[in-house]
This record gives sequence, C-alpha cells and structure tokens, in this order.
Amino acid sequence: MSTGVLPDHALRAMIARGEIGAETPVLPEQLQPASLDLRLGNIAYRVRASFLAGRGNRVAARLPEFEMHRMDLGAGAVLEKGCVYLVPLLERLALPAGVTAVANAKSSTGRLDLLTRLLADGGAEFDRIPEGYAGPLYAEICPLSFSVLVRPGMRLNQIRFRAGQAVLTDAELARLHAEEPLVSGTPLIDGGLGFSVDLRPETGDLLGYRAKPHTGVIDLDRIAHYPASEFWEEIRSSDGRIILDPGAFYILVSREAVTIPPDHAAEMAPYLAMVGEFRVHYAGFFDPGFGHGAAGGTGSRGVLEVRCHEAPFVLEHAQVVGRLVYERMAAAPERLYGAGIASNYQGQGLKLSKHFRAG
Repeated sequence: MSTGVLPDHALRAMIARGEIGAETPVLPEQLQPASLDLRLGNIAYRVRASFLAGRGNRVAARLPEFEMHRMDLGAGAVLEKGCVYLVPLLERLALPAGVTAVANAKSSTGRLDLLTRLLADGGAEFDRIPEGYAGPLYAEICPLSFSVLVRPGMRLNQIRFRAGQAVLTDAELARLHAEEPLVSGTPLIDGGLGFSVDLRPETGDLLGYRAKPHTGVIDLDRIAHYPASEFWEEIRSSDGRIILDPGAFYILVSREAVTIPPDHAAEMAPYLAMVGEFRVHYAGFFDPGFGHGAAGGTGSRGVLEVRCHEAPFVLEHAQVVGRLVYERMAAAPERLYGAGIASNYQGQGLKLSKHFRAG
C-alpha cells in the first residue's frame, strides 16, 4: 500500500473487505475524494459532560456514568444549544495494520458552530483512531450557537484514512508551490501554509457574520431555507479591524485564495495559541481539487469559523490566523472536489452554510 491519504477507490476496497462496516450499506454519496462521511444512528444520549472512554474502556460501558436521558431520532429530534449529546454512528471500523484515521466536522457543520467530534473505544483523544482499531464509532455533538433538528442518517462529520504519514515538510511545500501556486500572493510557509483574515474586502465593507444569540431551530435537511438575517448579524468595518467579543461566533474569510492539487489533500490547523485570545475552528478537510482549475476552481477562499475566548480581542486585516497542512495522496482519487460531485463550496468567498438564503 502506498503511503499517503487514501482516495475514494481505496475506501471502496476497504468497504468491500469489511474494514469499514455499517448497519446499513454505505451510500455512494458518502464517499468524498479523500474521506468518508459518517452517519448518525437512531438514538441520541443527552450527557452531562463531554467524556472520553480512556484506554482499555468501551464508550458504551462509560455511558451510564454520564447519561441523563435518551432520544429516538427516528421522527427527528432537537439537539439544544449548550447541551452535549452522544450519538452512536452507523459505521464501524476494523482497521488493518498501518492504516490510521482522523475525523473532522464537515464544512456545513462547522459553519453552524456545531461542535462534532468522534469517539472510539479505548480512545484517549477525540478524532483520532489508531491502526488495528476494531469497534464502533460515536459522535459527540454540542450545538454552540444554534439548536438543530437531526434525524438518523444525517452526516455531520467525516473520516479520512492514512497509510503511514505523508505530511509535506516546509521545504517540500515550498517546492510544490513553485511548481503549482497553492495560494495567491507570497506564501507564508511555517509548519504548513499560513493564511490570514480579509478585513478589507474589495466588494464593499461586509467583512463577515456574527451569530445572533436567540434564534429558532435549524432543521439540517432544509437547504437554502432560512433567512440569513434571522440568524446572523452582518459585520462591517471601515478601518480593517473588528473587536471580537468573548463567547461570540463569527464567520469570516481568508485573504488568500487556496488551491489543493489533485494529488494532495490538506487539513486546516491552528496557527499559534500565542497570537491572541481566539480560535479559528479547524473543522476543515480540504479535498483534492479544492480551488483547482482541473475541478472548475480558480482558487477558493478559506472560510474561517472564529470564536473569541476570555477577553475581547482586536482582529486586524492580514493578520495570520491559521495554516493548511498539506499531505500527499496515496493515489489520485477518481473524482475531484467540485468535479461531478455535490460540492457546495467550490470557488467560494465569504459564505454561510448551505442552510441559509439571502434575506
């Protein structure tokens, strides 16, 4: 097996071998160019706190310590803002030696400030599955800004499989950028490809959005349904800076347009905790072809999901807020992001999740 991120056709082979299993067959639309969408099961457990199974422990065995009540998702159920839920997923794994997995929230999930993390038996950290793991998977879901209506089969997070490690060093990243520009402008390469925030847009003074604190429920099956103005406050500025309020959630956009070549994948990662009292969500897998000409892109901005911590913080135009870590693919995927698949964010700029419409 080649080293790198496993593409769609390799995931199909894993399904055929039973290394990826499910209570109901995996659907073709779950397969992305370099990841697999995971589906919610039929039951959600309201728990009093987030928890990890811990080494040698099963999640199901720890659940009675934290369970408050359970809900049948069959007819749809509301996950309330500020509460923590545990949902068994339909998929389970039996990973072979040499293959590990990492999970992340899907783009639309992150843009709703819907904290979604993967748990597994014996896990001492979220979103990381070691080689040889055999067992069930669970999603921990904590709606932070909006209450949401969910049903079985909804796909809130995704999982990426790796054979060995193929993260590009800074020198390799610089060579790749010289061969095929990965970002508009001069690249900042330091532990990945740095990107900054755009607070001086060319198309007006709209910088982003801030989630309103008291809103209705969002049904995750409703696309382009909710008026944005009922859930979001527009953020505008004439001086290229904004003050982030503690506890508030913002949708902003990167200054740079990003490209992911067809034979690579990337993941958004935090930059430095020392740069300020805020966090840019790293709820982002970037698939092969994102922003790439071969997949109908001309560079795509990175949408930034920003939450401020303890103190108000001034965020200024061109401030570096995150980085993209690039990895080689083990093989090229059969389909690229944006090319023949339902890719909602190819060629994107500042954009809310697909659930909202203008108004």
